[in-house]
Amino acid sequence: MSYEIIIGLEIHVQLQTNTKIFCGCPTTFNPDHPNVQTCPVCLGLPGALPVLNERAYHLGVKTALGLGCQIAPYTKWDRKQYFYPDLPKGYQISQYDLPFSHDGHVDVISGESSSVRRVRILRAHLEEDAGKNTHDESGRGRDSKVDLNRAGTPLVEIVTEPDLRSSEEARRFLEELRLMLTYLEVSDCNMQEGSLRCDANVNLHVTQPDGTKVPTPIVEIKNLNSFRFTEQAIDYEVSRQWEAFQQTGIRMGAKGGHKRTVGFDPARGTTYPLREKEEAADYRYFPDPDLVPVTTTAERLAAIRAEMCELPALRRQRLIDEFQLTPYDAAVIIDQGRAVADYFEEVATACGEGKQAANWLTQDLQAAMKERGETISSVPIRPPVLAALLNRINQKQITIKAAREVFSALLNDHDEEIPVTEARIDELVKSRGLAIVQDTGAIDTAIAAVVERSAKAIADYKGGNEKAIGALIGQVMKGVKGADPQLVREKLLEAIAKS
Repeated sequence: MSYEIIIGLEIHVQLQTNTKIFCGCPTTFNPDHPNVQTCPVCLGLPGALPVLNERAYHLGVKTALGLGCQIAPYTKWDRKQYFYPDLPKGYQISQYDLPFSHDGHVDVISGESSSVRRVRILRAHLEEDAGKNTHDESGRGRDSKVDLNRAGTPLVEIVTEPDLRSSEEARRFLEELRLMLTYLEVSDCNMQEGSLRCDANVNLHVTQPDGTKVPTPIVEIKNLNSFRFTEQAIDYEVSRQWEAFQQTGIRMGAKGGHKRTVGFDPARGTTYPLREKEEAADYRYFPDPDLVPVTTTAERLAAIRAEMCELPALRRQRLIDEFQLTPYDAAVIIDQGRAVADYFEEVATACGEGKQAANWLTQDLQAAMKERGETISSVPIRPPVLAALLNRINQKQITIKAAREVFSALLNDHDEEIPVTEARIDELVKSRGLAIVQDTGAIDTAIAAVVERSAKAIADYKGGNEKAIGALIGQVMKGVKGADPQLVREKLLEAIAKS
């Protein structure tokens, strides 16, 4: 027997608004002061009426457009009934049969073959978040506490079709989704603060010896708050379901098997049961009578589209085509965020060398930023200055080694109050004697001296020891500071051939 893994995801994304979706309470992450960001609306007190946060709806539509979804011209709000301590009203305001968007897709690079997996988006809808329960896990008590600061925080729930076929694909999808959301600036996607959470629906389609396929019951893994945990939880659940199927046979996959929800324990690497899975009827959805429907015009959609940036997948391919980058280099730049990609494009355009700009950005600049604890926005070497430095190399005014010395000086030897400028490059080159020596006579003289006193090294080189030439080049460079290493190598080889 063999099996195919079937995975669908439900992702909850906190939208980057200042206030909650139906009231004016702040959405600031505030775990140290529970129950202070509340009001009669998000506490569900009698007589309090919700009012839609227009910014939340705007960001929701922007998210859906990024997912390639169709935007419904008419949408409404529904009450989803369930009774947990962190849901003070006894229902959640969500969307059921008329979500504001539907039918999109995200393409994901899958596996070592780099094939593309198209993950269809069933729907993306808006809803309010619940509060947070905190349980005493010390073993000394059974108390639980409820913090309602999050209650009413605006969420967009993204529901995929069951198109993913491995835990790795699920992780890659989530990474691509987070990248897109941060590029669009609709969410900070901070998983530690709960801004991005994932539920994974997992089951197997087992192929029997006679060719028939039997599905195992779908298990929903709730509230996964890291990509690594998502991957681990899916892998564990796949192995558990396969083992259970082998033990119980077709009975496990029989029609009518209960759907379950489970949690994931990262410390043990296992899932554990929470409850049987509710169906839509259990939530007793009905239209919320306190909120009016929302209509979205073509003009409004056009305005939202106009403020959207180029999406990461499209920009990644454009960097490959326009700047002749490898897929790897393009991915490294794009995956670091929109500001890094903007920085790269400005440098690459100004110096005319995409590969060179990518190397300096991902190696020299990134290492310096990490060492100094700076971001791409705060690093003192701005794109025009780095481009000017690279142009000095391309025009053979300085060597790469000299450029790195200048680069270090630009970072470390400047006044914090005075911006680093292109003129500073020329000052450093002149004061430190870093300009490439144009006097070929001086180079020829130095080479002649090195050749005369290095008979053994020359014999070693002629005998097949390629490394011997490096030491000879070093001697010439030491004698003529600022000489072009490539020119020195060429002239040295000519001299050795004649010796």
